[in-house]
Amino acid sequence: MHSTPAQPHRAAHDQEIESLAEFDEIVAAHGSLARFRVQAIDLTDRTDALLSLDTEGAVFLGCPMDPEAAARVRAAGALVFPPVPGLPFDPYRGFVYTADELFESLDEGYEATPDAQAYSWFTRAKADGDVFSSMLRAIHDDVVSDALDELLVGAQVVGVMGGHAMARGTEAYAGAARLGRELARAGLTVATGGGPGAMEAANLGAYAAPFDDEMLTEALRLLAKAPSFRPSVTDWARAAFEVRGRWPGGGASVGIPTWFYGHEPPNAFASDIAKYFANATREDGLLARSNGGVVFLPGAAGTVQEIFDNATPNYYESRGEPTPMVLVDRKHWTETLPTWPLLRSLAEGRVMESRIALVDRIEEAPEALKRLGG
Repeated sequence: MHSTPAQPHRAAHDQEIESLAEFDEIVAAHGSLARFRVQAIDLTDRTDALLSLDTEGAVFLGCPMDPEAAARVRAAGALVFPPVPGLPFDPYRGFVYTADELFESLDEGYEATPDAQAYSWFTRAKADGDVFSSMLRAIHDDVVSDALDELLVGAQVVGVMGGHAMARGTEAYAGAARLGRELARAGLTVATGGGPGAMEAANLGAYAAPFDDEMLTEALRLLAKAPSFRPSVTDWARAAFEVRGRWPGGGASVGIPTWFYGHEPPNAFASDIAKYFANATREDGLLARSNGGVVFLPGAAGTVQEIFDNATPNYYESRGEPTPMVLVDRKHWTETLPTWPLLRSLAEGRVMESRIALVDRIEEAPEALKRLGG
């Protein structure tokens, strides 16, 4: 069985409309748009409905519509936030991203992709210090969080953290891929930071979950032709899409990257990508959603930060019961970067003491998660 994130659902209190099909369904069922939130849908062909329906208290976020319709719904008591022209992203989008969307135009080189263009806009906007740009970034990140929450309803999520420097073609990379595959086959939703290295490997493993061992072996061989996103993101990404082209329909997983680290592209193996401008929002959100625990592979400063970002709510139980934390590679976490002794000292005498583990080999991580209650 491979992992499939829970599909978006509509609770009784959920008034969001995020697709044209959903718009038509709501109109047919309710005959009203009052108090609904209509998000990033092109409504230029729904003028008759907008001119006739009750829209009191409705909010339209970035929905193109006929000027007459826009004037009418405003007069009827709706708020209309028009689309923002000239942006390489939609700040009101209703869904998380896909790799196909972020890497569109890769044939022309990575610089032509929406992902690269969004990063370019981000660097310019940060330098300008424009409050309007910062507001757009905040709105974008909030709607991405909303979409991610809808995607993961009911899912048992296990985070896999590790460094971006882990190269394709190494045994460490292959091990991280096998870990992602085993977690996905156990029915868990694998979530990573969405970037290269260990993150890509775990997403690749989840993608490989429905296939046989030969597929993963061959995929690892193909990817090794472009070991790193340096010097060429284009070549690195194309190798991933070659794998996806040979084995379409892989297993689902989640990547949560950031444009804050714009030099690190997202990987193409996560089926759903929640990409943020604010790294702090991204980091906290990834860990908070890992309700099944987190596996920490060898990494550097970023992974150390993630360990203690996760340890803090476990220590204070601010998110409820502590979730499992499994650190992989005893030598790395006790000698190279001696994080484990501090984590163990923090946990002593608290509930989280029974939820942390240090293992030597990556193959031991799934059993450790299970043992700790993940």
